[in-house]
Amino acid sequence: MPLSAIAYETEPNFTEAPISAQPSVATLTNITKHYGTTRALDGLSLTLRPGEIVALLGPNGAGKSTAIKILLGLIAPTSGICRVFGSNPREATTRTRVGAMLQVARILETLHVREHLDLFRSYYPNPLPVADILRIAQLQGIEDRPFSQLSGGQKQRVLFALALCGNPDLIFLDEPTVGLDIESRRALWLQIRALAAQGKTILFTTHYLEEADALAHRIIVINKGRVISEGTPAEIKRIGGARTIRCRTRLSLDFLETLATVTSAKLAEGSVQIVASNAEAVVREMLLRDETLSNLEIASPALEDAFLALTKN
Repeated sequence: MPLSAIAYETEPNFTEAPISAQPSVATLTNITKHYGTTRALDGLSLTLRPGEIVALLGPNGAGKSTAIKILLGLIAPTSGICRVFGSNPREATTRTRVGAMLQVARILETLHVREHLDLFRSYYPNPLPVADILRIAQLQGIEDRPFSQLSGGQKQRVLFALALCGNPDLIFLDEPTVGLDIESRRALWLQIRALAAQGKTILFTTHYLEEADALAHRIIVINKGRVISEGTPAEIKRIGGARTIRCRTRLSLDFLETLATVTSAKLAEGSVQIVASNAEAVVREMLLRDETLSNLEIASPALEDAFLALTKN
């Protein structure tokens, strides 16, 4: 929700630093954050660039919410440097370029959807037209209904709409598709991609790892307040290692398990299922020994596998 509608937890004291010569929308540099004796962030650094869709992933308590609050200027880091558009995230000119959809948002249940949009648009100097917001957030037809009468998915789309009211260049989306059905979720993905194509930067969190895989240009995985991995979805998935081969073959399971990089081989639903870290080499060896091999499929590691491998400690 718009920053001007959110109360600040503390008065931030951000460390001053020169603007980086590299193009960036927002940066966290060596950020630490303590809550009493608890260390929520431990030397966290990240960079957001124009037109990127970035997924910030991590287990519960990893520090995702704390990092976003610092980028929004809602709390101060214990140490380190935060810059948004080269400035303190609390500066008025910075805040008007940022939109946020937060799960902790509380808005008046009695106001109609259009009234909420008009109110939030009034916080910004150059807001999006209401018609554009309704279209992007798929709210046409319910704009005159009270918020209290909306379904969970419709309320979620209203929160998304409020994040867009100021026509922001940087958008934070916290679990944006919670409560949406599959069709609405995929429609929202299309709108997020369209926003990025306009040069806007989107940082989102999600517990739906397939959503991060499908939507993000880049994934940042954090755990215990630190970045533990960063890259494209394909790069992150490679950390999961093994790939799965499915096929029909005359070769025995005992023989298949002797092939280099194979960790398991079993029968599943009438086919052989082989797990191997070098699937291509295994398939080449199988084709040399079984010219009848058919129904071949090779599945890449799932993002879930890589995520669990990264965060298991």
